[in-house]
Parts: sequence; structure tokens; C-alpha cells
Amino acid sequence: MQFDRKDKDDASLLKLYKTLLYPRMVEEKMLILLRQGRIGKWFSGIGQEAIAVGSTLAMQSDEYILPMHRNLGVFTSRHIPLKKLMAQWQGKISGFTKGRDRSFHFGTQDYKIIGMISHLGPQMALANGIALADLIANRKNATLVFTGEGATSEGDFHEAINVASVWNLPVIFLIENNGYGLSTPINEQFNCKHLVDRAIGYGIEGIQLDGNNILEVYDKLTEVARCIRENPRPVLIECLTFRMRGHEEASGTKYVPQHLFDAWEQKDPVKNFEKFLLTEDILNDDLIASIKSGFKTDIEQEVESAFNEQEPTVDDATELNDMYAPYVYRETPPSETKTEKRYLDAITEGLREGMQRHDNLVIMGQDIAEYGGAFKITDGFVAQFGKARVRNTPICESAIVGAGLGLSINGHKAVVEMQFADFVTCGFNQIVNNLAKTHYRWGEKADVVIRMPTGAGTGAGPFHSQSNEAWFTKTPGLKVVYPAFPYDAKGLLIAAIEDPNPVIYFEHKYLYRNLSGLVPDGYYTVEIGKANVLKQGEQLSIITYGLGVHWALEYLNNHQEISATLVDLVSLQPWDKDAVTKAVKATGRVIILHEDTLSSGFGAELSAWISENCFEYLDAPVMRCASLDTAIPMSKVLEDSFLAKSRLAETVSKLLAF
Repeated sequence: MQFDRKDKDDASLLKLYKTLLYPRMVEEKMLILLRQGRIGKWFSGIGQEAIAVGSTLAMQSDEYILPMHRNLGVFTSRHIPLKKLMAQWQGKISGFTKGRDRSFHFGTQDYKIIGMISHLGPQMALANGIALADLIANRKNATLVFTGEGATSEGDFHEAINVASVWNLPVIFLIENNGYGLSTPINEQFNCKHLVDRAIGYGIEGIQLDGNNILEVYDKLTEVARCIRENPRPVLIECLTFRMRGHEEASGTKYVPQHLFDAWEQKDPVKNFEKFLLTEDILNDDLIASIKSGFKTDIEQEVESAFNEQEPTVDDATELNDMYAPYVYRETPPSETKTEKRYLDAITEGLREGMQRHDNLVIMGQDIAEYGGAFKITDGFVAQFGKARVRNTPICESAIVGAGLGLSINGHKAVVEMQFADFVTCGFNQIVNNLAKTHYRWGEKADVVIRMPTGAGTGAGPFHSQSNEAWFTKTPGLKVVYPAFPYDAKGLLIAAIEDPNPVIYFEHKYLYRNLSGLVPDGYYTVEIGKANVLKQGEQLSIITYGLGVHWALEYLNNHQEISATLVDLVSLQPWDKDAVTKAVKATGRVIILHEDTLSSGFGAELSAWISENCFEYLDAPVMRCASLDTAIPMSKVLEDSFLAKSRLAETVSKLLAF
């Protein structure tokens, strides 16, 4: 291994050595603790330290790094106290996740490190959002994100690099190619000669480095970071290295041929750099022994101190509260001046008011810029707010939702438009595993609104008509809203943008141009979690939301002889338990009506809750009126038969006859 010290003085090289040695010695201590049974799991980065250390030292302290679970050197090079790290690994209350997540699955704004989730690839999109925030704010910062050779097979890898390339984002995508994804060798993972060659397909620069050479890594990363701060663009770097331990210690290494261990042992990053410094007369045996002795004492003290840290205490209220970032809703009342507006135009106004009030708000989606979106909701926004904040995206829902979270992490707000709610499946992981869990895991907000054009009634068929709100009401950490009227559509969207938590905002496509109403001018909010009681009656209660509200109104207007209470939930997570309880008490008979299919729809949760909490007020079983348990057909005849509306009259008659 050849080292080129360039213009580095002895002190700088000695500092590099100490920074490289420390995580190795921590790892060696962890392996001892593992054998002693004092810790239960460890993902070893032995043999790969030069990548983490060299690249971290190349970054400025205010620049974000997104590491993986084998990058201890990132955390130690950013000077996170070992006691704090050990508390995290042991699930102590003083750890970064309060015992809620493992190893390096955490982030910390104090050290500008954003940890991974187990799905690996999604963090690359977060790096894009972080870099985009810097770009919009004219901060000359770079962002560094790690991934492994295994994760380069994930769609998230390709989506993230493509977006970074199209948007010229200052991101360094660093691949640690260590030979194996758990037990799968690289020849079974990809068929190109070098992973760095993939940069060509995205029109970006690709660089391959000896990942075990600390000086090569540090010098090249320093050069690249300096360059992209001034001339923003992504760069793909492949660092060749080897995993000298198992994927994690329990998995072992029997699947690795011995000759690979023998060859890579000769390339050990710590030993080779140590030999170089000995030849340069920067190190000697006594100094090495002194450094190691000092580290050993420090490591022992920090580790034992962490073992004595407090375990988490069980408190359900704390756990539930920590699913969401703290937020105190303050109502902004509507103005007296009102204008008749379509449902679609109310959403447009809500977005516009949000963009005017929050200059850090960015909206992203397919075709939303000059074209104005598939439904023209953002028509004219580019002229008013500029392309930096109104961004057309490639077709890559996962990358864009992840970028939204990255924007939030770096001080911005984001609204992401799904062209159709059905397409959210392509971004599902980012929503349910990243947006929803981030605050619970390490206390960071996820200030992102996902707009979801949803629902049937337009003959759009199985891939453009689903009502999929139940996918998200099941997921703690998300808020879910579903306005039925233009007034609520505007005020609720503004409230969702204000809220620092992730909000899934359903907007019914059929209502866009088929429903109008009086909408207050200017900025106002509608509280998330509050229902509207549209009618008061005595015979039965209909609890519904979305298009179901209009089905119920139409039915009741055509059947004036029926005295019904009608509750429009408006919000599905959280939902208004108080309003539902009062409706049950008022009539003793309940129909839950929704457009979604019957089995496991949101109505099932409502029905169960009412049965458990309001049973004494019921005079009949809770009945659900929902759509057929099939995919949504295109034909109008079939679609009409599919929808819950076709069964509403029968359900009302059945309930009243009970």
C-alpha cells in the first residue's frame, strides 16, 4: 500500500492515525464484551475504518453525514462520547433513541449525523433533500451518504442518484464495496465490472478508491467536497475494501474463502498506516504503546460507565406522545370575506397560502411545475414562487418522499404530490418506516405533507381509483386527513403544512370540479382531529368521510322522513372520539359509511372502538356500509355497483328494522 503524505505535517498525520486507531480499539472491546455475553449483537467494521474516518474528516462539521451500521468511525470522528454511543447500543434511556432502536439506527442534529433504517437504500434520498435545502438556502455545503454494494441493487439507489443528477445536488454517494451482502458475494449481486461505472448512466462523475488507504480516501473526499460546494453536483465514489468479520458476529464467516482473508489481512488499514508512520519517524513503539494505553483506559471507563446508565422506564403515555413531534395547534380564524370556489381551487389556495406564509416550503411532484400538475392544482405556481420551490420530479415516489424528509431535517417544509393516491405504493416504505417513525426513534420531526388524489367515480379503473386511507391509519406516527368540502380542504391543508408531523392529505378527485362552496379568503386553519356534525337526528347516526359524506347527504335529503345524525370525521388519525360518542348516544344506531372496501377498512376500527367503548348506548349492532371486496372496475355500471353508495339504502333499512 502506497501512502502519499503530500503537504501534511507530522501532527496532522499523527491525528489521522489516532482517529483511525480509536474505532478499531472500540471494536476490539465490543468483541470481547460479546464473547463475555455482556452485549448481544455487534456489526463489525474492522478492516473498513479508513473509509469512515477519512471521509468524515474531509467534511465540514456543519455538513450532514448519513452513515451505515458498519461506520463507527463516522461517529467517533465527529467526537460523539463513547459513553453516549455505548448507552445507545445497550438500549439505555440516555442513548439517542431512549432504548427504542438498535446500534446505529439513529440520528443526531448535534453532530449532523443521520442514521439509517434497516432497508438501507432509502437514506440516499434523505441526503438529496438535505442537499436541496442547502442549495435553496445558498449554503455552500456538501452532503455525504454511505451505502453498501448490496444496496446498490435497490431501486432507492437508482432513484436517489438520478434525482441528484437531474437537480445537480451537492451529494457524495459513497459505496463501501466490501465483497459480501451478508453471505452473497458480489458476483451474485451485480454483473458490471465496477460499481463506479454506474455513474456513467446518470451523467455524473465516478471515482474508485482504495478504501483501506486512509490518505487516499481523505485527500480525494476533501477534494471532491471542496469542489461540489462551489459547483454543486453529485459524485459517485466506490471504495474497495473487505469485511473481515461476519455481517454481524452471529452469522460467522464460513462462506468466505480463506485466501480472501489472507489477501485482505495484508491490506489492513490501521496496520499499514501505522507502518508508514513508523518509516516516517512520526511513530515509534513507545508512542504507539502510550496511545493505545490511553485509549484502552478511556474505552474501559466509558464502557463501564454506560453499563451503569439507567434502563428505560415503562410509561405508555410517554411512548404514545413521542410518536409525534410536539405541536400546539393555534387556530387562525377565517376571514368574513368568502368566495364561491370549487373543491380543487380551495386546495390550490391552501397551497398558495402555505407557500406565501412559509418561505421554506418546497412542493414536489410529477408534472407540477409549468404544466401545473395532472389536475392543474399548481398551475401558475412556478411563475409566482420559482422552480427552486416548485419542483418537477422524475417518476420516483420513494426518492421524492425521502427528499421531503431530508428537507425537513435541514430546516425546510415539504409538500409531496402523489399524482394518484394509488402510486403511493412506490413510496410506501419511506412513509411508513421513515416519516412515521423518525420522531419516535430519535426525536426528529418529519415536516412533510403527502397529497393524495384519491377515490372512484371517474371510471379510472383499478390503478387510479383506490381508497387506500386504511393503509396509513394503521401506522402510528402519521396524521391522516380527508376533507369533504372546499372550506375544509383549504383550512385543513394549511393546518397540515403548519404541523411539523407527517400528514397524509387525501383529496377526492371526483369532488375537484363537481363540488363548490363558500371558502374564506386568505389564511385560516381547520384543526386536525375534529369532526363536523352536519345533521342532528334521533333514529340513526351515519359516520363517514370523503365522498361518503355527499352520498349520505344525498340519501338523507331524498328521505326527509328519516331523522339522522350525520358526522363527517374530516380527520382519520387522530379522529374525533368525542363526536362519535355523542352521535352514538344520540341515536343508539350507527352506520359507518366509507368508499374503501369492507374488509379491514377504516370502518372496522371505528366499529370495534364503538363496540368496546359505547356498547351500553347501542340499540342495534354497528353496521358498516362499504365498497365491494374487489379491485375497482372501470366500467361505470360495474363501478357504480362496486361503490358503497349502492348499498346505503339497504343498510339503512336493515338497521332501522333491527
